[in-house]
Amino acid sequence: MKKIGIILSIAIALTLVVGCASSGGGSSGGGGGGAALKPYAVDLSKLPLVKNQKPFTKKYDDLLITFPPFPVDITQYSRVTITCKYFDASGAELPQADTRAMVSLIYDLKGDIRGPEMGPGKNTPLKEFNVGGFSGLVNTDRGVRIKLIQPLGGILFQNSDDMVKFIELTGITFHNKTASGE
Repeated sequence: MKKIGIILSIAIALTLVVGCASSGGGSSGGGGGGAALKPYAVDLSKLPLVKNQKPFTKKYDDLLITFPPFPVDITQYSRVTITCKYFDASGAELPQADTRAMVSLIYDLKGDIRGPEMGPGKNTPLKEFNVGGFSGLVNTDRGVRIKLIQPLGGILFQNSDDMVKFIELTGITFHNKTASGE
């Protein structure tokens, strides 16, 4: 009889522990993740520019776009989607493809705006290649994961193809849910 009581007590305790863990009461950890937070699309009309005025003269030339203060706390978002278009020297739009453009988000515009050669860095919490291409994820509805620890100062696009002479930012959306609702 004692064994049944012990087993029953353990079963009840496990039910309570599992029930609490699955109830959604816990925190998802830093960088937001709150599903109730609505996506924030950056108002591009508030940016000083969205396209370089002069053609790029070399591969990995810079288009640095500064951000005004955001009206929301973007550190609460866990994903970002960034879209752009690219153009040749005559102004004709080039098809979206891999190895055309890369993008970095930047905290401090007076710091290292390019970051490490590969991946994010201390001042560049996001560095993504193939923006718009088949292998790129940042331009998809799902976007890519980010963990922002402070407000952003700007965004840096770089051409990774000599044919790309102009890049135009067409959208930035901070969000928490993936396209599938996860």
